[in-house]
Amino acid sequence: MLIWIGAALSVLGMIGIVASIVMVARAKKAKLDDAEMRARISKILPINMGALFVSMIGLMMVIVGIVLA
Repeated sequence: MLIWIGAALSVLGMIGIVASIVMVARAKKAKLDDAEMRARISKILPINMGALFVSMIGLMMVIVGIVLA
């Protein structure tokens, strides 16, 4: 059970990482000036860090599940 929950968290984290990549790519395509670009990326950064954290926790749960199995 721990392995499946960890895998689900890892997938959710990866979805968040891909979403943040897409948001940054859209911001770069918008040809914004430097201040607006920094503001938009600073709003995306917490999403990226949260997604990395969720993915990391999920991978750790998978590893613990494998070791305990």
